[in-house]
Amino acid sequence: MPSAVRTTRFEFSGVSGLSASFKTVGVLGGMGPDATIDFLSEVVSLTRAGCDQDHIPMLVDNNTKVPNRQAAILGDGDDPGPIIGQMGRRLEAAGADFLVMPCNSAHAFLGPLAELTTIALISIIEVTADACKDCSSVGILATDGCLEFGGFQQALRDRGIAPVVPEAPDVAELMRLITRIKAGDKGPEVQRSMRVLAGTLVERGAEAIIAGCTEIPLVLSEGELPVPVISSTRALARATVAAAVAESR
Repeated sequence: MPSAVRTTRFEFSGVSGLSASFKTVGVLGGMGPDATIDFLSEVVSLTRAGCDQDHIPMLVDNNTKVPNRQAAILGDGDDPGPIIGQMGRRLEAAGADFLVMPCNSAHAFLGPLAELTTIALISIIEVTADACKDCSSVGILATDGCLEFGGFQQALRDRGIAPVVPEAPDVAELMRLITRIKAGDKGPEVQRSMRVLAGTLVERGAEAIIAGCTEIPLVLSEGELPVPVISSTRALARATVAAAVAESR
């Protein structure tokens, strides 16, 4: 991850007091739209609130025109970095106190964001890796671009955790499943196939599975495998709630 990017990490206490004064979250969204909605829903569900005014304010740029992150990483598409940077600048100008981006592979393009904004970004990759701290080996279900970027692998190694990544044929199958999810197919066949891919990583020694594409938690949940499923969406949502509370104090 580029050193120029200001990343912030917060511990989630599980409590956000009623009638608290929260910082405003800027959400770099649209990558993809369903994943963004899932993230927003997680933030709402993790916030203890008695009325509308007790919830965390969020500014959302649901920009579906960001170039394909996988194609860009693999050298076959336009650079999404400049658009992501512009999104961050707009959110900061609109009043965001810090930024989050519920897309893992987009974290390969943080340079322009660091150049165009002055507020911190909570890294989905770092907070997800933090959630794996009790494991010695963790499987990564992520897009081909995200695996090529290597953000999760490095974050896990930095914590003394061995990454377990899918073999090439399984990555190809995973990409087919993610494409179907993005097209609205979250049915039993897709769910079953995702469990099979995750199970392959468990058989290779993974003590937990990172759902490292924000579409994956839409079809794979905790309790469906013999090991924990670490949703990157939920990890980011928990860190977002913690940051909104901590930064307001």
